[in-house]
Amino acid sequence: MPQAETPPPVLPADLVILNATVRTLDPARPAAQAVAIRGNRLVAVGATAEIRPFIGRRTCVWQLRRRLVLPGFNDAHVHFLLGGFSLSSVDLRDARSPEEFIRRLAAFARQTPPGRWILGGDWDHEKWRGMPLPTRAWIDAATPEHPVFVHRLDEHMAVANSRALRLAGVTRRTREVPGGVIIRDHTGEPTGLLKDAAMALVERVLPPRSFAEKVEAARAATRHAARLGVTSVQDMLTNDDAGVYQALLERGELLTRIYACRTITDWRTQARLLHAEGGRPSDARHRTSAAVSMVRLGGVKGFADGSLGSATARFFEPYADAPENRGLWFDQMLPDGAMLRRVLGADRAGLQVILHAIGDEANWRVLEIYRQTAEKNGPRDRRFRIEHAQHLRPGEIPRFAAQQVVASGQPYHAIDDGCWCAARLGRRRTPGAYAFRSLLDSGARLAFGSDWPVAPLNPLPGIYAAVTRRTLDGKNPGGWIPRQKISVEEAVRACTVGSAYAEFAERVKGTLTPGKLADLVVLDRDIFRVDPAEIAAAGVVLTVVGGRVVFAAAGLTGTGQ
Repeated sequence: MPQAETPPPVLPADLVILNATVRTLDPARPAAQAVAIRGNRLVAVGATAEIRPFIGRRTCVWQLRRRLVLPGFNDAHVHFLLGGFSLSSVDLRDARSPEEFIRRLAAFARQTPPGRWILGGDWDHEKWRGMPLPTRAWIDAATPEHPVFVHRLDEHMAVANSRALRLAGVTRRTREVPGGVIIRDHTGEPTGLLKDAAMALVERVLPPRSFAEKVEAARAATRHAARLGVTSVQDMLTNDDAGVYQALLERGELLTRIYACRTITDWRTQARLLHAEGGRPSDARHRTSAAVSMVRLGGVKGFADGSLGSATARFFEPYADAPENRGLWFDQMLPDGAMLRRVLGADRAGLQVILHAIGDEANWRVLEIYRQTAEKNGPRDRRFRIEHAQHLRPGEIPRFAAQQVVASGQPYHAIDDGCWCAARLGRRRTPGAYAFRSLLDSGARLAFGSDWPVAPLNPLPGIYAAVTRRTLDGKNPGGWIPRQKISVEEAVRACTVGSAYAEFAERVKGTLTPGKLADLVVLDRDIFRVDPAEIAAAGVVLTVVGGRVVFAAAGLTGTGQ
């Protein structure tokens, strides 16, 4: 009787995870208990008994006691360097009153060398009783030796003190800026508050960040991301800062994969750089091979309008609390037809086009631009994206699937804006806000991000927001617009599979599948089984990027066998 053949020996893995609860998000094998990693790739996913043969003398083994393993989180919308700088800037995000706003600025100024600009801030006037907007008069006495220019958390409005306005030459004689607003008092004097394109009046005199300062901010950002299980980010408006990430990579300190986008006004440069990489940007093979890189040039990003919080998002009808105002078209949309010409050119060059739209008219206009572009340039896998897609009329929701436009949303904004959105828009228009359920049901592709530093980089509060829709003020325990809730699995998929698709990287990441990149995160609890109220409190205990452990919580160690 012939002997059964002995199976060939398995090559040892570099890293093995055992006795875990693995959610692969791969329909072929959705659940497992263990994974094996060799180099930067997953080589096996299965039961613990199936993976043990991959353990060799030099294999690092992590026993996870049924902790939850997921594909690494991929944040589809961040401002990564800006977020890195925010970690060391004045923090005004949770200031609950004008007085606290002023105290925090004064305290930060005392620790800052005289003459140095004070930037960042991320204040939110919606947290203050009566919602007054800050002015230079608030902060002049607290910051006499520093120019100050601090942004609202949405980056569409900022306040400057008198010293900063003098340096910028902004006076009562300064003309209005297309696509922006200079807020003035009853005498015509600027109050210090500038919206959207008008912010450039001060931004043009800001001292440029040195390369060393940018590298330090990137280092802070990538370490922060590793602690939160964020293994990839899609960085909006990096422009020439991809070189900063490359420098960090060469030092062995880059812990996050970067999809680096450039402003749409400079789409020709991005097309030239991508062609120089060795392939047409729209070529599928080129995109798949590039997606394994730690630093990768991406699409081009533009703006249609501003933000709801700054009352510059563009709507068909006026704001309920400001009947004279429908919001602004961003200056990139002016004159009429300018954005269409840019999108046509960028798309013809094979670039992915990514446009910001908040208000319902802005979303409609962007969908129209995409429709006209696809008709004129012909069919291809272009994956147009609308960033935020925040306020939609019912008729626009099915167009995302029909036109194959990715809805790139930030669910944390829903539980923040939901505290005050109805007062700004009226209850008739709020049902189309953050319509994640309706978008998914219509067949749209949904990708999730944070918009960091506008919102926290941590994906778990965002997942919590999408699942519960409980607003931060505690006034909607059953969820704000509860029919737009989605399941935990749908929210996690939007942070992994959906965001990988949004950057043309679904062949190499987004699921825990043998052959894909070994990017994964381990949580301290199973967010699929706990009360949804606990999801935001879940913690990361292990983050792996390309087979490399980039974060491990205190007390968690791997052992060599």
